[in-house]
Parts: sequence; structure tokens; C-alpha cells
Amino acid sequence: MPKPNPAKKPSKRGRPPLPKGDAKAIMLRVRITPDELTAVEKAAKTDKKTVSEWMRDLVRTAVQG
Repeated sequence: MPKPNPAKKPSKRGRPPLPKGDAKAIMLRVRITPDELTAVEKAAKTDKKTVSEWMRDLVRTAVQG
């Protein structure tokens, strides 16, 4: 039986890492009611965005005044 070549590493699985500075670094966890989640999901879908995109836009608008 042939021995595996230790010099050749197997390829890694999954998506390659994003360039430095492009990855989102912080996860903000917020508790909401099921009714609030339904409303958020509906609003995000209406805007053709993911819930995360919709929430980031909402927060960005709120903090910019």
C-alpha cells in the first residue's frame, strides 16, 4: 500500500476567508418577540433584503440621524 505524501496537504473545505477588513467582526444579539420577528421578516422581504441587511440599514439610518 502506498504511503501518503506528507509534503502535499489536502485542500481545505469551505469558502476561502474574506480579505482583511471585509468580514463583519461583531455579532449583535437582540431578543424580540415572535410577533416582532414576523414583522421584521415581512419588512425585509418587502424590501427584497435579508433580515440582517434590513436590520443593518435600519441601525445605520438611526445612528446617522
